[in-house]
Amino acid sequence: MEKELHVIFGAGQVGLPLAQALLAKGKRVRVVKRSAGGVPTGAELMQGDAADAPFCHAACAGAAAVYHCMNPAYSASQWQALVPRYMGNLISAAGGIGARLVVLDNLYMLGRTGGKPMNEDTPSNPCSKKGEIRARVAERLFEMHRQGKVRAVCGRAADFYGTGGTQTFFGDYFWKPVLAGKAGMSPMNPDTPHTYHYIPDVALGLATLGCADENKLSGSPLWMLPCQPAVTTRDMIHRFEPALGRDIPLNVMPRWLLNALGLVVPMVREIKEMAYQWDEPFIVDDSRFRAAFDVRPTAVEEAAQATVVWAKETYGSRK
Repeated sequence: MEKELHVIFGAGQVGLPLAQALLAKGKRVRVVKRSAGGVPTGAELMQGDAADAPFCHAACAGAAAVYHCMNPAYSASQWQALVPRYMGNLISAAGGIGARLVVLDNLYMLGRTGGKPMNEDTPSNPCSKKGEIRARVAERLFEMHRQGKVRAVCGRAADFYGTGGTQTFFGDYFWKPVLAGKAGMSPMNPDTPHTYHYIPDVALGLATLGCADENKLSGSPLWMLPCQPAVTTRDMIHRFEPALGRDIPLNVMPRWLLNALGLVVPMVREIKEMAYQWDEPFIVDDSRFRAAFDVRPTAVEEAAQATVVWAKETYGSRK
């Protein structure tokens, strides 16, 4: 019997572990990306640009499920140009062949919640440029789903951490100085509760949505992916210390400095726009996912240990 084909667009920090999770489930996996190489053993590689609609249709040929794990450069202007285009192309490509479209999304469109836990019923209320873009694109996806033009399911997650997460809060800018024996840097308030999603849990959550029986997805197409309870960023850092074998000092960037740097450094300006997520509790409620599927987030200690092992392998460790 021929294996069911699952096609992943995006081979970044979630796309690759997602490919591994689907291979472990016995699926045939095709990874779609612009560059050569860098896919798990057993997966197919197809090179091309998802901004090209005919290419997306070709890449999705024969698929039972299509996964959207792409993100343009972290810039509101880039998102404005490409996020709607990527989504439109994949809605058309997946919808045209009756494939399930599984979309990885963030929580930017929810804006400020006053510290209330966020779940699948939290209304869209963006308070940032990138949040407004995400809100419009998400609404288009759900409208196409309601109209029967695509079978869509969306898994949302907060900030990532863990193996492969070089571009996360706990990535390049954190681990490089820490493993050199210096303090970590937090540009945000480290003392408010904040949900962090462990990357392997995100990948497994998406694989679960992509492989689930249709009756399990018969309600809302929106799901909060599995995560451990929110803790402060400072407490997250303390979790890494036993595996590292020493304390991790933390320097906190004053808000006035973040504001000043944002005037001259484009990336800081993009980050500053999202600082509100650390100014009040930013808490994800994943209870609906847990109730529907037999999937639980990785144990806190296991995730911390694996993250430190990966960081040492990736960035080196001071002897």
